[in-house]
Amino acid sequence: APALAQNREPAPTAPTGSAAPGRSDSSSAPLKSDSSVAVDPKTYVIGAQDVLSIKVWREQDFTGLYTVRPDGKITIPLIGDVQASGLTPERLGEQLKQALTNYINSPDVSVGLQTVGSKKFYITGEVNRPGEYILAIPTRVFDALSNSGGFRDFANKKKIIIIRGADPLKFNYQDILKGKNLEQNIYLENGDTVVVP
Repeated sequence: APALAQNREPAPTAPTGSAAPGRSDSSSAPLKSDSSVAVDPKTYVIGAQDVLSIKVWREQDFTGLYTVRPDGKITIPLIGDVQASGLTPERLGEQLKQALTNYINSPDVSVGLQTVGSKKFYITGEVNRPGEYILAIPTRVFDALSNSGGFRDFANKKKIIIIRGADPLKFNYQDILKGKNLEQNIYLENGDTVVVP
């Protein structure tokens, strides 16, 4: 079995800072876990800071959690750097299977998403829990606001703004509660900021 565990990247709880690309500060094997985020492996696009759960059946040297670096790559023992960002988990699994064929007879590879780190939105202003939120599944504005702990006493629920690009989008929470103007309850996109005045 190849002894290259030092090239694997354990999944950090926060982005790592000083580690050299392709190396982690620790020489320990990656964390093992069976839980993962429920995303469609055929459509979800991997991005930087996502944590991937890669499983190679009967091959513990390759199985573990890998954090996608800012350059969009992960480092796999024997294979080296592999581009992950921009691919779906299914496509990455196919590429890893092909690359591992040089070292393993008929490798069985599965790639899952352990943690979403690349897709986020923000809620600020008069809510009880402002801050950064992970965009792991499609989320509408109303649902995002409902998950932010409710409004503070003087929040203006009729003049909420979604900042996306140059043109801010307006959102009236009260209208949605009454079943009016439902088209404004759009899906949030990566990088959106919801401002509650």
